[in-house]
Amino acid sequence: MESKNVNLEAAIDQLLNVEKQMRLAGDVAATKKAVTEILQLCFEAKDWKSLNEQIVNLSKKRGQLKQAVTAMVQQAMQYIDQTPDLETRIELIKTLNSVSAGKIYVEIERARLIRRLAKIKEEQGLIAEAADLMQEVAVETFGAMAKTEKIAFILEQVRLCLDRQDYVRAQILSRKISPRVFDVDPSKEKKKPKEGDNVVEEPPADIPSLLELKRIYYELMIRYYFHNNDYLEICRCYKAIYEIPSIREDPSQWIPVLRKICWYLILAPHDPMQSSLLNSTLEDKNLSEIPKFKLLLKQLVTMEVIQWTSLWNLYKDEFENEKNMLGGSLGDKAAEDLRMRIIEHNILVVSKYYSRITLKRLAELLCLTVQEAEKHLSEMVVSKALVAKIDRPMGIVCFQVAKDSNEVLNAWAVNLEKLLDLVEKSCHQIHKETMVHKAALKL
Repeated sequence: MESKNVNLEAAIDQLLNVEKQMRLAGDVAATKKAVTEILQLCFEAKDWKSLNEQIVNLSKKRGQLKQAVTAMVQQAMQYIDQTPDLETRIELIKTLNSVSAGKIYVEIERARLIRRLAKIKEEQGLIAEAADLMQEVAVETFGAMAKTEKIAFILEQVRLCLDRQDYVRAQILSRKISPRVFDVDPSKEKKKPKEGDNVVEEPPADIPSLLELKRIYYELMIRYYFHNNDYLEICRCYKAIYEIPSIREDPSQWIPVLRKICWYLILAPHDPMQSSLLNSTLEDKNLSEIPKFKLLLKQLVTMEVIQWTSLWNLYKDEFENEKNMLGGSLGDKAAEDLRMRIIEHNILVVSKYYSRITLKRLAELLCLTVQEAEKHLSEMVVSKALVAKIDRPMGIVCFQVAKDSNEVLNAWAVNLEKLLDLVEKSCHQIHKETMVHKAALKL
């Protein structure tokens, strides 16, 4: 064993002398060959401690060539998977990480190393540490990194933030990815680099395709919006997943997604965006495959009062079945929110047909008590979903829109103009009749 160590040290010393001569002479190819051979000797001897020492020493040599450091880091990265135990692996990654820190020419290698280290930390259950490690790297500034690898790295950062329930940071990181980037056709994007342009490296084999990354991105965004109970945004995320060609081709994948779109559309508060999505979903031909949901959406579009008890009895089983579907359950709060949306729909329907209605009659139509009806109506008025005034002593609700002074004056002026026109026409007709009668008398 000792003789092996002596032989290894002698061989390394010999190569170090060659490396020094080549480095000072500025011979890039020979220097690269020398440093990689030193690392290869250490690896073949399975002397991991010596390997780490040589990586650090070679990187600190005076006037060390950039190409040599890059070659050394890339060579050592191939040895990571062949380390005998986890401790040795972590030590080698940390050594390479410290060597590549602050060097722009090995920034991509450093990002890949940090990702591997973060994965190890996550497997050990140290999610907070893994998330902190990943946040050290700002891959969006790396010009030579492939677009898919950048997106995959940022998505990993977002996922770890969501896992540690750091929703604010997850949102900040997710904004680094523009959803429009997923709509670009990769075949049209490949162009020959011009002279002077940065050469973009090919992504590793384990990086998913752009469409797969799109699905991962929207699944992570669903997790984020689920935390805020933002049903409309969750619906839009499912809509984007539904548009992915691989999902549209497979009924076993698009049916659960379309069911989710329908549920979250119903759960979303009424606004122009929700109405637009509702109408576009109703026009989807695939909706005929799930007729119950088509009927439910049609009920919401139709301006008729929906009876909550009959609706819940009809769809309760479907609602419970969502727990077993792709994407998980709708959440504990969803059943309560569904009832709220039906009440809101019914109030909007009543406001279309009535300009004035008593609170008692409104409560009867909504199947609520007077106090509950007043509470829900007040909440809708505050959120500006509709305009209404409640005369509490009289118990009357007025749905007429209050006009400002300019509108009242304009209406009055128009009415006055019409009145004067009528008076003028009447005078003209009277004068005409008088003239006709005078002419008749003369004859």
